[in-house]
Amino acid sequence: MSDENKSGVPSRGIPSDRRNICLREGEFVQVENAVYQIEKVLDFKSVVGVDVKSGRSSLLRVGELRPMDSGPMPPVPDLLEIMEEEWRIAQERFNAIRPFVDCHRIGRSEVENRAKDLGVDPVTIYRWLRRYRAQGRLTALIPMKSGWRRGRSRIPKDADGVIQEVIRDFYLSPQRPTAQKTVDEVRRRCWERGVSPPSPSTVRARIAGIPERERLRRRGFRERARNKFRPAAGSFPNADFPLSVVQIDHTPADIALVDDLYRKPIGRPWITLAVDVFSRVVTGYYLSFDPPSETSVALCVAHSILPKEEWLLAHGVKSSWPVWGYPKTIHVDNGADFRSDDFKNACLDNGINLEFRPVKRPNFGGHIERLFGTLLEEIHHLPGTTFSSVAERDEHDPEKTAAMTKTEFEEWLVRIICEVYHQRIHSEIGMTPLRKWEIGIFGTGGVPGIGVPLRPADPMKLLLDFLPSFRRTVQAFGVSIDGLTYYAEVLRPWINATDPMTKRKREFIFRRDPRDISVIWFRDPEIKQYCKVPFADQSRPPLSLWEYREVRQELRKEGIRSANEHQIFRALTELREKVAESQEKTKRARRQAQRRREHERKASPAAAVDPPVKTTTEALLGGLLSDENIEPFEDIA
Repeated sequence: MSDENKSGVPSRGIPSDRRNICLREGEFVQVENAVYQIEKVLDFKSVVGVDVKSGRSSLLRVGELRPMDSGPMPPVPDLLEIMEEEWRIAQERFNAIRPFVDCHRIGRSEVENRAKDLGVDPVTIYRWLRRYRAQGRLTALIPMKSGWRRGRSRIPKDADGVIQEVIRDFYLSPQRPTAQKTVDEVRRRCWERGVSPPSPSTVRARIAGIPERERLRRRGFRERARNKFRPAAGSFPNADFPLSVVQIDHTPADIALVDDLYRKPIGRPWITLAVDVFSRVVTGYYLSFDPPSETSVALCVAHSILPKEEWLLAHGVKSSWPVWGYPKTIHVDNGADFRSDDFKNACLDNGINLEFRPVKRPNFGGHIERLFGTLLEEIHHLPGTTFSSVAERDEHDPEKTAAMTKTEFEEWLVRIICEVYHQRIHSEIGMTPLRKWEIGIFGTGGVPGIGVPLRPADPMKLLLDFLPSFRRTVQAFGVSIDGLTYYAEVLRPWINATDPMTKRKREFIFRRDPRDISVIWFRDPEIKQYCKVPFADQSRPPLSLWEYREVRQELRKEGIRSANEHQIFRALTELREKVAESQEKTKRARRQAQRRREHERKASPAAAVDPPVKTTTEALLGGLLSDENIEPFEDIA
């Protein structure tokens, strides 16, 4: 790949490297320029590898391993470049190979039977499986024949509509027609309407993609569906191996924190937590003064998937947190922050099934709720705790006892997860969460584990997949998003560009981290990389989306509804001066100032940064870590 784009400007973008590091025996990996074949996986930190040139065995650190460099990777489309029809085809293909995705050895008879059911050639099943395993992503199954381009459709829209109609009204009915009868009905309705009928394999693949719960419920097995998928107390359907189901939710922490500067109260932070239902380990979290949003979810999921070594180092914690990998299913409530198209598409491409908690079924969210109860109970021992109820609070004033900054509390939170919660016996699983996780990964007593999960090779690319996205044209002045102007030389070749197919102005893909909107990420369609694009006027200070919205609200109070950039940044300066003057006096001002400092640090799972001040929470944890205090963890409802 060239280091320059067609404008002659050196590229400093992030390549679309969505490869993963596979830590299984027989797989090839790289350490610097040397290629090794994994001979044995010892634990989460080390493997034995054989140098393919010298034949010598070496002990390799997992954190130093990279995917083997096999030459230029084929262009990978961004998630927003993929049309709905292409997503559908990829999903049909994935549903076809789903039974074999996690199998190390596949019998030919099994593949032939599956191919026969779907009406395709067994070679096709093997080809789709090979393509998916090479990248580990749904986008690997998108049709990529010569001449493939955005917007291309494989099935006529009329025929696709007939398939959907027949499945909805005919197949998913209490009469329970067979797949063959459904194929025949699709053909009949197509001929009746003068539409070219789709192939039987297409119809069968669409049937294979119907969730089992919906199939049972709609075909007259409502009670069976309810019994099979309704969790009993302390259980969850299909959560029978690590990362099979991860639950995510938000809650305000029961503690008042203080700001870094004056160490005066600024209120409670929000915690977004992810828990593996099988083992009960915490897979990831996000802590912020910002209310729950799409960004909270994105950063929590990225933290959940990525390894934690650098994160622990950045937060001054010497413990171990050997938890990473792509969950099979993410289970969430019905909040708007979980329903954005960006989040859904990112989950889809990463092979993650997104499931929403049934309305008025609280038992489906029991595991994350109990984890919150457990951790919040630990917080009640800290200075500044608000407790969980008015009765507990009594005459206690949390703001008078508040003493911890966000940095100090976050260090405490990481340590309580790694050194206490993961190490205590959990009453429902009869062992520690970390031990249950290890057994699920490596196996025990003749029962095999699932193997070490895949490690993403490029943390920043993973995070970008989950960040909010936009489509914009490039003008002579650059790009405008929410009334703010951005420009960099990388945009120059695309000024006033037109779409070759529609002849209209071409829209390009941009992504943005709401914590710092002074920079956006531009997806260069030529070099297939994301490039940073700053404010057109680089003298402008960085700001978060929440601060920007507050500025706009202040301007509206002044009667200015269509503010220009000069007015916006004038108001921003005045707002910050007002906050600086009053932050020692008012909690709201201190909270605003602290939020801005947190946003400016821009710490993320993909780029952890050291805290501004080295702190320790040994005294706060005190005797919690002594052997005599390691008691079974009870789930607190």
